[in-house]
Amino acid sequence: MITIVDYGMGNLRSVQKAFESVGAEAFITSDPAEVERASKVVLPGVGAFADTMAGLREHGLIEPLREAALDEKPFLGICIGLQVLFSFSYERGEHRGLDVIPGEVVQFDATEQYKVPHIGWNPIIPRKEVSLLEGLPEQPHMYFVHSFHVVPEDPGVIAAETDYGGLFTSMIARGNLFATQFHPEKSQKLGLQILKNFVELHAG
Repeated sequence: MITIVDYGMGNLRSVQKAFESVGAEAFITSDPAEVERASKVVLPGVGAFADTMAGLREHGLIEPLREAALDEKPFLGICIGLQVLFSFSYERGEHRGLDVIPGEVVQFDATEQYKVPHIGWNPIIPRKEVSLLEGLPEQPHMYFVHSFHVVPEDPGVIAAETDYGGLFTSMIARGNLFATQFHPEKSQKLGLQILKNFVELHAG
């Protein structure tokens, strides 16, 4: 069973439908106890970092999510669900995240050629072998919508990068913890393959 975390914002139903389309049962919950009991956790979302952290705090989800992300149970963060795993974000001030992955979240430098937000399809460049990328081409195109990107302290967690006026981290992996800046649920067949791979993961 896939547990999708509801903290009052985000594209929850589209993520649920994407999992259902690859044959997985997925349910949406804001109950901290359900997150604690979950065998697989998905933290999706769109929007601002501070609002996301406020929503998680309001629903009592901070500690259950930290424990799930630090545990060996499969965990997938998507978009803002990647960013809040980090220590700090500098979106509209300085805000503390879940601090599961040491590092920070910073804004792209806008240029005439590279607009901010970064919206659209871009290839991801794998930096290490991870189970979620099995069965995908060498540099699969994924769909992005974001103005900020993560900067891990430990480059060893970087699973893939993407070039948008310079390389940025577009996917991380550490044990059974995975997170993507792109939206697998919006990335058609190749994105669904990532979700299918997540479904087939086993707890460590």
